[in-house]
Amino acid sequence: MSVPNPQAQFNPASRAGLPRIAVLLPCYNEEAAIAQTIAGFRAALPDALIYVYDNNSADRTRDVAAEAGAIVRSERMQGKGHVVRRMFADIEADIYVMADGDATYDASAAPTLIRKLIDEQLDMVVGARQSEVEEAYRRGHRIGNRLFNALLASLFGRSFSDIFSGYRVFSRRFAKSFPALARGFETETEISVHALELAMPVGEVVTVYGARPEGSHSKLSTYRDGWRIMKTILNLFRIERPVIFYGSFSLFLLALAVVLSVPLILTYIETGLVPRFPTAILVTGLTLLAALSFFAGLILDTVTRGRREIRRLHYLGLPAPGADRR
Repeated sequence: MSVPNPQAQFNPASRAGLPRIAVLLPCYNEEAAIAQTIAGFRAALPDALIYVYDNNSADRTRDVAAEAGAIVRSERMQGKGHVVRRMFADIEADIYVMADGDATYDASAAPTLIRKLIDEQLDMVVGARQSEVEEAYRRGHRIGNRLFNALLASLFGRSFSDIFSGYRVFSRRFAKSFPALARGFETETEISVHALELAMPVGEVVTVYGARPEGSHSKLSTYRDGWRIMKTILNLFRIERPVIFYGSFSLFLLALAVVLSVPLILTYIETGLVPRFPTAILVTGLTLLAALSFFAGLILDTVTRGRREIRRLHYLGLPAPGADRR
């Protein structure tokens, strides 16, 4: 006997043959803003299912979200990355709309982002933030965003204008192929790198970014989370570009060995002697380490290519958004 799909049973879009849309709202202590956020997405996407994933809130976030008509679930492991991993794993939909539960993102822009995703058969559309309110998007965060955007472009060849935006629309094949290894706010960086590494078709739409409602406070720490994001980018660069990463160390060690060996070579040419044996041993060791680092990069590059091919094949095994309409 077949078991009915609860998504198909309760989602009006599935009964009408339309794409199933899920709105995902990760939340931590958003009692003051979550009802307004839900109401905005309910008005913009009346046929979508709205999920609120509570991440150990100490206030009434869960109760307020349930009263506002959302499907409320919990993730006990603290951090936005853990919540994103759980949402993508548990929820079945054709299109995923992810936003923060703090009412700062323009919910009315969601249909535009979804339309762009479907019409252009993209896998991700980023809602690039544009704010005229100074308090909504702090100057330090704007500067940090530009710096990280430039760093990501230099490391991976291309980037987005707003890699830290929490307002994104995903295809099913993105959500189900995304490994989601990050724990905290660096998950947006990991999402961006995943799209760049698999050369996914992506787009951006400029959206309004507003100030938080009174009583709602940001959980982002400029320096702590900025450092974690920097470590995430460098770690992903090490994993995805091992030849360049380890080759840079190899080149540095080799250059140091050459600099240290010049006096030894000159002395040997003049006298035929090598008077400083410790320096000669150090130069030999640095040269060997340089060679080992270079070959380690080559070997890891082969492993990385194999992993990337497997991820790419899994990604291609799922249909593109809107593919059945063509």
